[in-house]
Amino acid sequence: MRILGIDPGYGIVGYGVIDTHRNNAVVDYGVIETPKEESFPVRLQRIEESLRVLFERYRPDEVAIEELFYFRNQTTVIPVAEARGVIVLTATKFCDRIFEYTPMQIKQALTGNGRADKKQMQFMVKAVLGLEKIPKPDDAADALAVALCHSQINPRLNNNMI
Repeated sequence: MRILGIDPGYGIVGYGVIDTHRNNAVVDYGVIETPKEESFPVRLQRIEESLRVLFERYRPDEVAIEELFYFRNQTTVIPVAEARGVIVLTATKFCDRIFEYTPMQIKQALTGNGRADKKQMQFMVKAVLGLEKIPKPDDAADALAVALCHSQINPRLNNNMI
């Protein structure tokens, strides 16, 4: 089964693709970046177009998206929520199996600690996926963590990754 994990944002959207049939092998990971000088609607359009390309290229069986749980910066919460809406809408056009996880669920699934810090999460992503180094940028590592969380939590996959 191929899983696309997404870490939502509007400046940077992280994505990570894993294949559970190959022991959670990494297929690809990276980020979608939108230029700050572009208008917000154009940035949302770029996110949608880039996601469409990813869906057509990788044809995921399931999509795991991080939920917006808490924002310290109240000025960015609405734009990120709007971008997340575009992400969810785009995902529903290409895949009918979409799952959402809170940051705490993701941390719990990967480290056993729902309050794990970023370094612990990045170490676990690297270790579980057998990578030589921590994926960069952080948004890509976060997206891989979302995909791994789904692989761990989804009972249909019966996958004991840790």
